[in-house]
Amino acid sequence: MTTQEQRSGGGSAGADGEVVEVADEAELRALVGEPSAGAVRKERTRLHDLDRAWLAASPFWLLATSGADGTCDVSPKGDPAGSVLVLDDRTVALAERPGNRRVDGFRNVLANPHVGLLFVVPGRGDTLRVNGRARLVRDAPWFDDLVVKGHRPLLALLVEVEQVFHHCSKAFLRSGLWDPATWDPEAVPARPTIARTLERPDASLEELAAYYGPSYADGLYRST
Repeated sequence: MTTQEQRSGGGSAGADGEVVEVADEAELRALVGEPSAGAVRKERTRLHDLDRAWLAASPFWLLATSGADGTCDVSPKGDPAGSVLVLDDRTVALAERPGNRRVDGFRNVLANPHVGLLFVVPGRGDTLRVNGRARLVRDAPWFDDLVVKGHRPLLALLVEVEQVFHHCSKAFLRSGLWDPATWDPEAVPARPTIARTLERPDASLEELAAYYGPSYADGLYRST
């Protein structure tokens, strides 16, 4: 009998609503198996020309960080395609744009420099993963290359690439993310309703609808 079966009281894992936890890597591997040689071999430490082309085409990425206490954050980031600055085959720079000033991920980087990045190209199911060590930079000779719509960033994230590889499209295919037939933006309340309920109860729906209306995009590169 396996450790998993012992915890679940026999061969029927999770019987009677019991939560059965995976406790170590050996148990995890027993469940999912070993990665293929190709999955292991695809990991690299330097950017290839194909990676550079992907970064040049990506207008959206996710930044994952962890604080000194192990708490985690994942932040969405976006700029027009071509805004990711590749300094060399081991270094990329990412501009910070005006936002809510929480800087959760940046505070994490100051305590723990390890970051994970996932770069997305619209319409493509595959993605590019870049893991490495990051530094928070307030100025450098290449900051002028990060200007978008007249906005020169106050900060940039300088990432030293330690691990890079491409993900296949299974997650995007399962989710149907790029299939318009699956889109249902009305399935959840509109942004003004969410903001009034959870964040800004003192504001009216009319005020919030105006704030998040067509003019909202005018301030994307303007500090507020």
